This record gives sequence, C-alpha cells and structure tokens, in this order.
Amino acid sequence: MTTGKMKSLHSQALPPKPRNLFPVWLSLTLVVLWLIVRDLDISFETLAYGIDDMAEYFSRYGRPDFSHLPRYLQLMGITLATAFWGTVFAVVVAFLLAPFAARNFTPNRLSYRLARETLNLIRAMPDLLLAMIFVATLGLGPMSGALALGLHTAGFLGKFFAESLERIDQGVCEGVASTGANFPQMVMYAGWPSILRESLGYTLYILDRNVRMASVLGMVGAGGIGLELIDTLHLFNYGQSSALILVILATILIIDYSSAWLRKRLT
Repeated sequence: MTTGKMKSLHSQALPPKPRNLFPVWLSLTLVVLWLIVRDLDISFETLAYGIDDMAEYFSRYGRPDFSHLPRYLQLMGITLATAFWGTVFAVVVAFLLAPFAARNFTPNRLSYRLARETLNLIRAMPDLLLAMIFVATLGLGPMSGALALGLHTAGFLGKFFAESLERIDQGVCEGVASTGANFPQMVMYAGWPSILRESLGYTLYILDRNVRMASVLGMVGAGGIGLELIDTLHLFNYGQSSALILVILATILIIDYSSAWLRKRLT
C-alpha cells in the first residue's frame, strides 16, 4: 500500500463512540416499576408478612398421594382427548374461514370483512367463559371443554392461517389462476400446499396450549383431571391435590418437549 493511501486512511474520521444508554434504560426501568407498584397497589409490608403464610400453605403439598394413580392417569387421558378434539375443531373452522380472511384469496370485500370479524369475535371470547356457557347449556363433561377450546382457538388459528396465505408469492397464485382455477381450486392448489409446514407448526403450538387450558377448564365442570383437582382442593385433601398437580405438570412437560421437537423438524 502506498504512503499516500495510508495517509488518506488515517485522515478519515473514526466513527463516533456509541452513546452510553445505560442511564436511560435504568431510568425507564425504574419508572415502569414505580407504575406497577402504583397501579397494582402493591404493599411490600403485606408481602413480607405473607411470606410465612405462603410457605406454610405450600408445605401442605409436600407429600403427594399416588394411591389413586391409575384414576389420575385416566382423567389425564380425558383431558388430553378434550384438548385434542378441541384442536381438531379449531383446525376445521380455521381451514374454512382463513381463505376468506386472506386479501389475496377472498372472493370479495364483504366476505373478507365477515370472515375477519368472525375470527376477531371468537378470539375475543375467553375459553373459560365459553366453557361456563357450554357447561350451563350442554351439561358437565369434556364435550363442553372441547367446544370451548375449539371455538376460542379457531380465532387464533384462522388469523395465523390467513396471514400466512397473504404472504404467499404472488407468482404462485398467478400461475394457478392462469389455468382458469376457481376459488376452491386456488385455495387447494396455490394456498394450502404453500403454507403446509407453517400451518402444522401453528397447529402444534395450539395443541400444546390447549392441553394446558383443558386442565383449567375442568375446574368449571368441563371434565377431566381439572374437575378432580378442584374437588380435592375443596375437601382440603392436599396429598391427592399434589399428586394431581404433578401428573398435570409431567404431562405438560412431555407435550411441550415433544411439540418443540416436532416444530424443529418441520422448520
């Protein structure tokens, strides 16, 4: 390298030193913490007094009673069936509504708005509230839980599917449209094949989520292990309650790791 070029490089101004933003982030963090304490009316004195009470309460769960383990596993199977069929119901509803909620596939603006608002409505209804409604109208049992989970999560899956359909390369759609394909053919030959792997990943995520929620919905009468758990809590049978909680946690961990492994295989 010549001397002139070296002098030219040395003469060039160095980039400015990055600013130290630590005080800014620290200040923002303190402001957020202050807002949390103020808005939630948190009393640190009350928390300090309650530590002993919380420790004593949780100590009651220290001796799990697995004497009825076969029954617990049977109830967990009902909960898993509730989550599975709720997910199947959600997939069917989302499969039907998503193409109408995607701008590049919907036949007209009216169908687009109707599909979008339907997905927004069912997504806005909490599955716990839906379970209480279905239990009141259909009676106790896993069917109420499956319908509540399916209807609520159909809103999420439909939104995920619709947004995935909107990201499809326009050339794929134009190629299928050039053959004279109608709306159902466009969806089946240009839409779903292009987002199949992505849709399977979303579905596994919803199944994972529904397994967790199915246990909670059982507490409002939707059947499964949640109903048994709330009964043991009402009877202050902490040994059986602890065993039921451990069965739920073990199942959720297995489902979580299995779905994470499958999602990695799909991506």
